[in-house]
Amino acid sequence: MKYLDGKALYYAFVSGANEVTRQRDTLNKINVFPIADGDTGSNLVFTLRAIVEEAGIAESAKQTMDSISDAALVGARGNSGIIFAQFIRGMNVGLGDVKDISVQDFVDAAKRAVPYAYGAVANPTEGTILTVMHDWAEALGGLYDRVKDFEDLFAQSMDAVVASLEDTPNRLKVLKNAAVVDSGAKGFFHFLEGFYRFIQQGDASELVVEPDSIVLDVDEHYAIADEDIPFRYCTEALLTGQDLQSDAIKAALAGFGDSLIVAGHEKKIRVHMHTNDPEAFMLRLRSFGSITQQKVDDMQRQSDVIHRRKAPIALVTDSIADIPQEVLDQEQIHMQPLNVMMEGSAYVDRLTITSSTIYTLLDAMAEYPTSSQPNGKAVEAMFGFLVQHYESIIVVSVAQGLSGTFQTFTNAAKRFQDQGVRIDIVDSKLNSGAQGLVVVKAAEAILAGKDHDTVLGMIDDFIAKSKIFVSVHTLKYMLRSGRVSSAMAVAAKVLNLKPVVSLDENGKGSIFGKAFSARGNTKLIQKSVKKIHSDQGIEDYCIVHASAPERAAEYARIFTDMTGREPKYIMDVSAITALSAGIGSTGIALITR
Repeated sequence: MKYLDGKALYYAFVSGANEVTRQRDTLNKINVFPIADGDTGSNLVFTLRAIVEEAGIAESAKQTMDSISDAALVGARGNSGIIFAQFIRGMNVGLGDVKDISVQDFVDAAKRAVPYAYGAVANPTEGTILTVMHDWAEALGGLYDRVKDFEDLFAQSMDAVVASLEDTPNRLKVLKNAAVVDSGAKGFFHFLEGFYRFIQQGDASELVVEPDSIVLDVDEHYAIADEDIPFRYCTEALLTGQDLQSDAIKAALAGFGDSLIVAGHEKKIRVHMHTNDPEAFMLRLRSFGSITQQKVDDMQRQSDVIHRRKAPIALVTDSIADIPQEVLDQEQIHMQPLNVMMEGSAYVDRLTITSSTIYTLLDAMAEYPTSSQPNGKAVEAMFGFLVQHYESIIVVSVAQGLSGTFQTFTNAAKRFQDQGVRIDIVDSKLNSGAQGLVVVKAAEAILAGKDHDTVLGMIDDFIAKSKIFVSVHTLKYMLRSGRVSSAMAVAAKVLNLKPVVSLDENGKGSIFGKAFSARGNTKLIQKSVKKIHSDQGIEDYCIVHASAPERAAEYARIFTDMTGREPKYIMDVSAITALSAGIGSTGIALITR
């Protein structure tokens, strides 16, 4: 094979993607840098799958490479995935306008790609995928005038790739301590191996390859790094605009965390960073252009699951459930965020947008934000991770009558259930603090050693005993979100009506009562809770609010005096709940005895 046309180039990428997919679990297991969160293989597969699914085959190899480069950038995920996408972009720029790619064209493009990959990373580290890319390109540069075709080029250059890969522990201490090679670098090696196999076969119909021809010494158990996680969230965004400047974006984000990568071009840029404040990161980034994609992975939770898992049952809920972060961490509860659709982008509830921030932006927006259930692929990815580490999964969803989230969970679980994995999806018929309390009680049961069926029965019992009462301070936000009519909003304003909102037994929102002041609402809720406490007793309760800490503190005093116990927790509601409840809303959720 002396030339690569558009079709051969595409299928060589498919073959490379297939090989990385086969090696995904091993790549995840040896992932210790920059964080031991066990997802490098998955991120590379996600990136390469975007190429396979989205890139098109053109008659011209250059046009095919244009399509591959764009698909890689849009679909890139994780440190190694984004560096790989930028390397491909560098190759694309280096190709020039060629119909078929010669050996010399390919070598020149690979050498041109190296500074693109290094330039995307704010603080390049040797002993990673960058090093292997560099060493491979250097090997190619010394070969192209001495080889007769692509098969010869790859046959003579792969030894340099293996040597570079096996040397990564000598360049990076964390790898040596864990006795592994770099996961991203190994992923790049497997991509090249698959690419090479296609060149040897030369037939798009023969893409099933043999097992590894080169065996590396890899521990089959997950490697454990000896470092803490200083920045918890792996945060990514795809930014579009005109005249985007990578250096300006790097400078603006420099203080938000580490592992900063800015890849792309003047109209489309993929940004990656590890940070403790995804919201501040995203709000800063929006000043540069339109954010068309957002992703946040909790690396601390991933690491805890792999190395410090507390129970055999995974407990999952969604971001509508109000549960403090410290409780989520202590009980190892997994939270799948919903999305807030704002300015054409899906912001990640609780992570890249919170209730306190969204209220500062609302009045300046011509279009009121809306909520959106989780992306089905994101839920599948979460399940795919959990099934590798847990015996079974229980999901407690926001009320089906309030959101399509329950159905999203159900659809995503089916593929795994068909393979014999036990995943049960429970409609809580609740939201906010009431949903949160049920989830926390379920987590406590799991950590106490209860089996799967027992926990399911307890969840049903907790749901039946749960109540929530929310005092709505103003109908302004319900009006803007379309949850009440303009006539009702005007009447309420004229009469100064303050509704108390609750949920019926089917999880549908309902008006529990009305008063003419916030104080009247408080008394109405106080009276109702007092009767419940007298008749049934209250086992647990929490206070939730929408940017109303003073009212929440007042509720805490009232109900502490009434029940003789402090609330389990007090917290702000999710951004999505805040959009409908409105600023100033305050509520109590409880579970009876």
